[in-house]
Amino acid sequence: PAASLLYPYGLDQRDHKNPKLDDGTSKKLSLAVPFTFYSKKYQNLYVNNNGVISFDSRVSQYTPDPFPLADGRSFVAPYWADVDNVLGGDIFYRETTDPTLLARITADINQYFPTIPFTATWAFVATWDHVAYYGSTTKKGNTFQAALTTNTERSFIILNYWDIQWTTGQASDGDAETGLGGIPAHAGFNSGDETNFYNIPGSQTAAIINITQTSNVNVPGRWVFQVDDFKVTGVPTEAPKVADSNNCWL
Repeated sequence: PAASLLYPYGLDQRDHKNPKLDDGTSKKLSLAVPFTFYSKKYQNLYVNNNGVISFDSRVSQYTPDPFPLADGRSFVAPYWADVDNVLGGDIFYRETTDPTLLARITADINQYFPTIPFTATWAFVATWDHVAYYGSTTKKGNTFQAALTTNTERSFIILNYWDIQWTTGQASDGDAETGLGGIPAHAGFNSGDETNFYNIPGSQTAAIINITQTSNVNVPGRWVFQVDDFKVTGVPTEAPKVADSNNCWL
């Protein structure tokens, strides 16, 4: 079942939860082990409500920009858009060495990257659970997740998209009743060096709502990247198709 894409999350997993605050963020999180992202080791990160995990500095910006960014910020954007968890949903996160979860992550990475020896020794999991958009007049919510993992030498990021119902907040010129239009969400990576970056196909277009159907590892709704050095594997060349109002594929 598609639900199995998501690694376990929530308070029963001893997750922490972000404050209910528009454009809010977690506290500064000091990691037990350094995470290597584009050849640079980071020991601190933030889980930002607006669909971004950032290294060393917060990201409160709610309307996304395409990568590369000129300001040197370094972050992964599972789904960068104007989330408002005051109106609905929760953002969970935890750092973990739980052997059951690490075994599952290891099996996934070994399946997608069979030529790269890897056994996960650490993971950080952040989950946006049925989060609303700014200005929403509906019950629409998005559920997606990012898992960072390392064996201290190699680093991977797994992005899981379970349920995406909206693309845009009202302050990004989206429609309050549909959560669509305006400047849609962005997904990808920005190293901060203006050279190493990746924009997932469909970002900042209406097609991003169908990210639950796209993948670079042949698992719909999952994107996986090796991020210790810049490598993009198995990326489709075509952007996802857009469903029309009758849910027919164009």
